[in-house]
Amino acid sequence: MEDVQGRPDPRAIPINQVGIKAIRHPVRIRDRSEGEQHTIALCNMYVSLPQHFKGTHMSRFVEILNAHDREISVDSFQEIVRTMRERLDADAARLEMQFPYFINKAAPISGVKSLMDYEVSFVGESSHDQYRQTIGVQVPVTSLCPCSKSIADYGAHNQRSHVQVRVRANDWIWIEEIIDLVEEEASCQLYGLLKRPDEKFVTEYAYDHPKFVEDMVRDVAIRLKGDSRVDWFSVSSENFESIHNHSAYAMIEMDK
Repeated sequence: MEDVQGRPDPRAIPINQVGIKAIRHPVRIRDRSEGEQHTIALCNMYVSLPQHFKGTHMSRFVEILNAHDREISVDSFQEIVRTMRERLDADAARLEMQFPYFINKAAPISGVKSLMDYEVSFVGESSHDQYRQTIGVQVPVTSLCPCSKSIADYGAHNQRSHVQVRVRANDWIWIEEIIDLVEEEASCQLYGLLKRPDEKFVTEYAYDHPKFVEDMVRDVAIRLKGDSRVDWFSVSSENFESIHNHSAYAMIEMDK
């Protein structure tokens, strides 16, 4: 049968990214405490398309995913991106995966355990025989406003914040390490389950550790800047304000 996608295209306009989005696939991720955990990733797969091709072969993306066993692992990530470039005759390829990652956390006083979920992303890019991989983690935390604490006779307003960290590293970094780093720099970390003594603790802990959104990203950036394994990073924080109908936001990006 004729390869319609392979027909020449007279418009002579290359396409930066063409492919498939939002395909779900099982993945296997290394877990610092349990060895590994299994989860489901939402995948986007793209390649570049030269100006002389009419289209790409969409079915090949799915074939490539299914060819790497039933589950994708971090170790097979680069191989998948390389295969995308080769099978689709492309100069560049990009694979994005986003998935929930779970940690069993103990409450600070009672010790009762519950699962906390974090949004994790992997992005692999290959072009001109160079490969680059970025790990992203979104960590929900508590932030308490220093200004509110300073001017109020009692109490201070706080909010839940989403801190997004993305790193490119030259050595292995655990997902849990990134989560720990962010939670240590927040006004307080979050837990899936709290008893009354725990609730008292986290409320008072946040009050003793007030931070603006600017403080949050700067303190995390200092930690990442001092980690020799990290070549590039970005850190952002969105604070979902409790006394405003808008969010506060800050972002730092650094190529070391």
